[in-house]
Amino acid sequence: MAYVDLLLHINSYPTPTTPAAIDEAIGIAASLGGHLTGLAVEVTIPPPSNRLADYLAGLSAMASRAQADSREACRAGLAHFENQAKLTGVFETAISAQAHHLLVADHVAMVARTRDFCILPLIGDDDSQTGIARSVVFGSGRPILIFRAGESGGLSTGPDMVVVAWDGSRCAARAVADALPILARAKQVKVLTVLNEKAAATRNLGAEVGRHLQMHGVSVIVDEVDADGHAIGDVLGRYLKQHEPDLLVMGAYGHSRAQEFLLGGATEHTLRNPICPVFLSH
Repeated sequence: MAYVDLLLHINSYPTPTTPAAIDEAIGIAASLGGHLTGLAVEVTIPPPSNRLADYLAGLSAMASRAQADSREACRAGLAHFENQAKLTGVFETAISAQAHHLLVADHVAMVARTRDFCILPLIGDDDSQTGIARSVVFGSGRPILIFRAGESGGLSTGPDMVVVAWDGSRCAARAVADALPILARAKQVKVLTVLNEKAAATRNLGAEVGRHLQMHGVSVIVDEVDADGHAIGDVLGRYLKQHEPDLLVMGAYGHSRAQEFLLGGATEHTLRNPICPVFLSH
C-alpha cells in the first residue's frame, strides 16, 4: 500500500500557516509519492448580540477585521500552496471553505475522512491548531501527521529513523498499520515499550510487532525503557531527545464525554509538546 491522497490543513486564524511550513508539507508529500490537497477555511464570526457591549468595545469591527485577515490568509496560503505543489508535481486540488470559527476543526475532520492522512503544521503556540489535530484524529477516522514549523527534519528525504510507541493496544496496532508505508521507507525503526506504566505493557511485548514489521521488509530494533515512576509523556520525551528520530508513530487515546474528547496523558502531552514530527492514529 502507498499513500496517494493526502490533505494539508492551511490555518487562517488566528495564526496563519507560513509559506515555509507549507513548503515542508509539500516536501513530505513528495517524498511519499502522494498527491496533496490544500484546505484553507475562512472563519466567520457572528456579530455580538449585546448591542451596548458592541458599541462600547467595538466588537463588530474587531470581528470584521478578523474575518478579513482570515480571508486574506486563505487566499495567500492557497496561492502559495498551488504554485509550489505544481512545481513539485504533487498538486491535487486546492479547497477554499468557510466555517464558524468554533466549527473549523469539525470541517477539517470532515474533509480528512476521504484522505489517506492529514498533514498539520503547528505554528507558534496557537491552541486552536491543537484542537484541530484532536478533531481530525478522533473525528475523521484517518491518521494525522503533525510537526512544528521548521522541524519536519528528515521526513522529506528519508526518514532515517522512526520510533513506534508500542503498548500492544488496539490504537497502537492501528497506528502501525496506518503508518506502514512510512515505516517501510525508514532506514531503521525502533519499537519502544515503556515498562511499569501500563499493566499490559510487559517485557518482550514488542517482539511480535517487530516480527510483523520485518515481514514487511522493515529494519527493526525492539527497545524497552522503565517508566520508573515518571509520567508516560515525560518518558517518551526523554527517549525522543536522546535518539532524535525523524518521526514518532503512536496510537491516540481518548474517549468522548458530552462530545468533548478527554485525552490520555501521552496523547495530550504529544499534541501540545511534539519534540519531533508525530504520526497519530486512533
